[in-house]
Amino acid sequence: MKLALDVSAVPARVAGAGRYIVELARRLPTADVDTTLVTRVDDAARWSEIAPSARVVPDVPTRRPARLVYEAWRLGTSRTARDVDVWHSPHYSMPHRGSTPTVVTIHDLTFFTNPEWHERSKVVFFRRAIEYSAAHAKVLVCVSEFTARELDAHVPRHAPVVVAPLGVEASRFDADGTHDDEVMARYALSADTPFVLFVGTVEPRKGLDVLLEAFEDVADSDADVELWIVGQTGWSMKGLADDLRLHRAAGRIRRLGFVDEGLLPVLFRKARVVAYPSRGEGFGLPVLEALACGAVVVTSADTVMAEIADDAATLVKVGDAAALARAIVVGLGLSEGERRGRSERARARAEAFTWNRTLQQHLVAYELARNV
Repeated sequence: MKLALDVSAVPARVAGAGRYIVELARRLPTADVDTTLVTRVDDAARWSEIAPSARVVPDVPTRRPARLVYEAWRLGTSRTARDVDVWHSPHYSMPHRGSTPTVVTIHDLTFFTNPEWHERSKVVFFRRAIEYSAAHAKVLVCVSEFTARELDAHVPRHAPVVVAPLGVEASRFDADGTHDDEVMARYALSADTPFVLFVGTVEPRKGLDVLLEAFEDVADSDADVELWIVGQTGWSMKGLADDLRLHRAAGRIRRLGFVDEGLLPVLFRKARVVAYPSRGEGFGLPVLEALACGAVVVTSADTVMAEIADDAATLVKVGDAAALARAIVVGLGLSEGERRGRSERARARAEAFTWNRTLQQHLVAYELARNV
């Protein structure tokens, strides 16, 4: 099979949906798929390193507005599109012209369910993109059963769906902490400081405001624990600096920003609790990565994170800062035996999610697209 994968939307700092696209690009050539990666004009070198067995075609403009116009009106009729059996658009939108069977990935439906979580311009664009893809793609890939149900609810007339849950790289996210103290020292981080860890893009839907409120109670109950925040700043968080400065436990909150791939698993393993109080996701990859590292995880009930974690995490009501604080305090107070039991359950749950399984579901979607 000849496949073109559009990787032009993946930023330099890879997280979330970007991680999914990177892992898929790495694995497709190993599955006997003749793979072409369609990149931005200035991004070919990176993708040649990520997937050295794939063909790289730097066709797409760098700036986002031009990129979206180019995707809609030029990519589908490009020589690359004409020369492949299937085109995969892995981020909601797809070419509006061309006859190549197209697969589109739908990550979440929050542009419909909770537009206040996004910039208005993105809400308008992605609602239209999802509706167009639902009507014109041969197959849709949803990254969770939760997303598939949301798609049925909000865009009921759509192409066939293949559910392909995301995975976790077991060779990187594991419970082996043999060298963790050395890594922490290399980044000038204390290996002995007890901390609660948040990982995610800092934006309204992630629930960081709820976590900051909860941490006031947590800090009152534990005089040593700190809150470490990992992730780049998204949109609508201009007041975050003031919130941190005025926090009752401001001296015990650290913003680490975007961290290297080698440090992230170490932070998951060293954290006393990983708190991910997001209001809604399509998958919630940080929860899965934390579970794979054997972390004690607290996350949101009635969301996809509950579906992913099952009984391997503590679930609290979305937006309930008091309940979140209580769950974190319980996690901090676990005995070593209780912590080992939680860790084993977490790792066992994470083993159900692999990138190879994700790949196999995509191969199903591609074959279906060829035959629809």
